[in-house]
Amino acid sequence: MAAQEFDLVVVGSGPGGYVAAIRAAQLGLDVAIVEREHLGGICLNWGCIPTKALLRSAEVYHLAKAADQYGLKIREIEVDINAIVKRSRGIAKQLNAGVGHLLKKNKVEVLMGHARLLGGGRLAVEVDGVSVMELSAKNIILATGARARDLPGMEADGKQIWNYRHALVADSIPKKLLVVGSGAIGIEFASFFNELGSDVTVIEVLDRVLPVEDEEISAMAHKAFEKQGMRLLTGVQVKGLKKAADGVTAAIETADGKAETITVDRVIMAVGIVGNVEDLGLENTAVKVDRSHVVVDQWLATGEPGVYAIGDLAAPPWLAHKASHEGVICVEKIAGVADVHPLVPMNIPGCTYCHPQVASVGLTEAAAIAAGHKVRVGRFPFIGNGKAIALGDPEGMVKTVFDETTGELLGAHMIGPEVTELIQGYVVARTMESTEAELLHTVFPHPTLSEAMHESVLDAMGRAIHF
Repeated sequence: MAAQEFDLVVVGSGPGGYVAAIRAAQLGLDVAIVEREHLGGICLNWGCIPTKALLRSAEVYHLAKAADQYGLKIREIEVDINAIVKRSRGIAKQLNAGVGHLLKKNKVEVLMGHARLLGGGRLAVEVDGVSVMELSAKNIILATGARARDLPGMEADGKQIWNYRHALVADSIPKKLLVVGSGAIGIEFASFFNELGSDVTVIEVLDRVLPVEDEEISAMAHKAFEKQGMRLLTGVQVKGLKKAADGVTAAIETADGKAETITVDRVIMAVGIVGNVEDLGLENTAVKVDRSHVVVDQWLATGEPGVYAIGDLAAPPWLAHKASHEGVICVEKIAGVADVHPLVPMNIPGCTYCHPQVASVGLTEAAAIAAGHKVRVGRFPFIGNGKAIALGDPEGMVKTVFDETTGELLGAHMIGPEVTELIQGYVVARTMESTEAELLHTVFPHPTLSEAMHESVLDAMGRAIHF
């Protein structure tokens, strides 16, 4: 069959793929996107967006239970897990349709099917294992994303053992829940089910929860989660899961070799991701794969001329906003845009939407010291912030790390109300290469949570006003 020709073919329509396709179309390229399942990819359909919808329901429930603290009386609060899930799925469906509209608006040709590289800039598109067309492109961007990692002998079955996709469509609230892994995904689901009444235990193989965060932030999160009733076990390995009709028994081992068993109704496995590199025809190219992720250079180029990889398929951090930004960088480099800059990983914010929220950008204090910086650190607790007190949510703090010599903002770390929104202020500061001087002279509006950010900068210079 004759191959359809395009300037660019994007494989995968997640937050990296569809953004890359739209930006390429804006730059005048003839673009096709191939998607095997749902427009919007995992993030929109089974990840970022629907989980935030679930967490919003838990947040509203939390506020309703505390209504008397705000001078309100609410009686007979009930949790309807089916309605919560239905709302979450409806939001995902709405945004899925929105991505389709955006692609159509930008004249991107959408082809539903599975794409396989044939080499030499050619791809086959298959439906139900049968090739239905061939494509030819000067440039190909692989944006096939990743999936939940399974541990041998502990694979998710959607019944007693869940991954994030199963947890998103839970038909009941487990009385007892074990979450394996305390990264963002694990902690968000732990927070959601704990708020709705599950007896939650979280197991982490490393020595602290949220291990990629600054140690002080991790410690504050640990205390907050325990106060909410979670049981947190760190430095612990899961050695096996034994399923029964009415639950699961986990065999665990502590760092000092002690064995224990935990019996629960359900287990959520949140132990990382693996890239979707299988069945892409990579063997027909010079694309290299390292531990399930495609190897790329600073412009997202692979070892195969004209073939690129972005998002969760490529290097960490594996975040939706990083994928979108990579898509833009990659396309603009392909199109010859003059002012293109490679991604700076240290300027990518990380957010965890538990309660309290956690957000960060740049180096932790320990990492900054290890990198040879002489640091100056500022801290400000939300208990000293008027807006946080008025909200009834004064738990947490803002921490800033500066280079003592240059004043460079090396990192910012936050735990507390709406910090996933606040962190962008520090992200902009790092992108603009601001120092403590610029942040010091910035006027923050009152009364806002953002004032805690300013006070943290002041504290680093020994000048905090409100604490």
